Amino acid sequence: MNYVVYFISGAEIFVIILVILLVFGADKVPEIARTVGKTVKSIREATDDIKYEITKESYKIKDTGVDLKKEVEEQTKSLEKETDALKEDIEDTIGPIKRKF
Repeated sequence: MNYVVYFISGAEIFVIILVILLVFGADKVPEIARTVGKTVKSIREATDDIKYEITKESYKIKDTGVDLKKEVEEQTKSLEKETDALKEDIEDTIGPIKRKF
């Protein structure tokens, strides 16, 4: 993959490398680079594993034949019916109380 670094020019990268050399010394720089490389590699592998698991699970859901959108719509309609019935019950109960005031 090609990664493009935005907002950092060649001169800025050179200054960063120079500061690293001055702070850590030439002996420690390869060790630090190796550690950073291993860390980046492990993070990339972890994200690839997560992507793979999500993709695998999404295919499992598609293979079951369950249409999630349809299921959610049915549940929403069911809840709307129940809330409408509850509203009617509350109105029937509160109606005589409202008339008294």
